[in-house]
Amino acid sequence: MAPHPERDIVLDTAALRVLAHPMRLSFLHYLRDHGPATGRSLAGHFDLDSGAVSYHLRKLAAGGLIEEDVERGTRRDRWWRVARPALYHDPATHPSGDGQEDSRTYLHSTLLAYGDALRRYAAEVPHLGEDWLNVTMTSERSLRLTPTQLTELKRELVATIDRYRDLPELPDSRPVSIHIHALPPPER
Repeated sequence: MAPHPERDIVLDTAALRVLAHPMRLSFLHYLRDHGPATGRSLAGHFDLDSGAVSYHLRKLAAGGLIEEDVERGTRRDRWWRVARPALYHDPATHPSGDGQEDSRTYLHSTLLAYGDALRRYAAEVPHLGEDWLNVTMTSERSLRLTPTQLTELKRELVATIDRYRDLPELPDSRPVSIHIHALPPPER
């Protein structure tokens, strides 16, 4: 499960801290799925104040996660795009202490951002075309695994997803969101 050198941003401690805010992850996911956007369009989509959006965009840019799309920009509107289409984070590579705490904070932020995204997806279900509705999937499985077995399962899932990621884009293709969460259920 090594990062892809041309596609993945390997999240170091600084990037994990930038992404500790779920809204920044939401912006990053939006830019990845929908392409470049202005702060004004992101503010409209997420129903946020443009000043707050600008603040978060500057943090993402300072962390090397997004970059200005100078070919689209004007003096009035700055366009932003993802620096790379995928994030790579392996908590096992971070030392215990602060590194592990940053990994926990990033996981927490990721789950909050995905929860928000799922609410937006739910609002779109009534408008989903039949061709796409018929191929959607929701699934939840509960497995009993060791950490070693879960690591192997992650490798297999990522390898399968990467095979599809590398397919050429077809005229009727569109972004498809695949959320995989592999963590033990809450004990309380």
